Amino acid sequence: MYDPTSRVLTVLELLQSRPGISGPELARRMEVDVRSVRRYIAKLKDAGIPVEAIPGRRGGYRLRPGSLLPPIAFHPDEAASIVLSLIGGFGTSRELPRATVEKALSKLARVMPGETRERLKSIPAHLHFISARRKAPPAAHVVDLIEAADTKRRVELCYTSRDGKPTERVVEPYGLAEKDGRWYLVAHCRLRSERRLFRLDRIDRLRVLDETFVPDEGFDYRAFAEAGLEQPARWRIAVEFYADPAEAARRIPAYLGPLVETPKGVRLECPADDLDETARYLVMVGLPFAVVDPPELRDALRRLAREIARAARAQPVAGPLRGEPARVRRAPDLEA
Repeated sequence: MYDPTSRVLTVLELLQSRPGISGPELARRMEVDVRSVRRYIAKLKDAGIPVEAIPGRRGGYRLRPGSLLPPIAFHPDEAASIVLSLIGGFGTSRELPRATVEKALSKLARVMPGETRERLKSIPAHLHFISARRKAPPAAHVVDLIEAADTKRRVELCYTSRDGKPTERVVEPYGLAEKDGRWYLVAHCRLRSERRLFRLDRIDRLRVLDETFVPDEGFDYRAFAEAGLEQPARWRIAVEFYADPAEAARRIPAYLGPLVETPKGVRLECPADDLDETARYLVMVGLPFAVVDPPELRDALRRLAREIARAARAQPVAGPLRGEPARVRRAPDLEA
């Protein structure tokens, strides 16, 4: 059985988010008839809410221009979702600045009912993230890029390419996409004269320009992002860990791929794009292992071993002044 008060509040939310919405559209969204919508509008007026009817064939309902209403209280489940999203950051990242999160939570608490506020206040103190997550993009970058896409304005980027070289780009943004905690900008790159995916963590700085562009209305940036991010990985690795299967399962996340038991331990096969990054991860797992394939992964492990050896042999040259970074004597490269 539905709650009539909840229906009336839903009408109010729709009027605030879509001024001029028609009676039939309200009825369709709420799955009621138009006569019921009129009753809900009447109840709002009886409560002193300044609802106006817009006459004409394209008319509808709206709140009187200039009228300010207090925010509608969140349902407990809605409030919990918002709090968890703030604590978790953007999607799968938790790297939002602490001060930003605390201010947002404080403002959110002020519009919650007392009982809901007390229930949610304890969430931050009892949540701890252990798994490594990618750093979230700066919130200002996300907002600026979305606004530029919405207003059809070009953006100037200082972007670090895959080979580590900084480049200056002017792009025409269409939208943002996220996959596995990593954020991407879908845009037409004027330097390359084609549409590209730009990783937000490689954008050092950006500036929204006054120049506008005419977007291709037939271009689906969502489909472009999905197709681009579903491309097969550059490498397919196979590694055998010499460890008890239960211990390996505790240390290696299931999303990397299935662990197949072998006479000596377990075998992991999974895709990889960056072998140097993969080498560092394999060492961090903390289990003895051997590379089955590809041979290039062994080369990446040798490079990592040389880096570790240099760091172990480096000696401080002199004590730094306060605030000055320590200087170290670089050790010579070791032969493979």
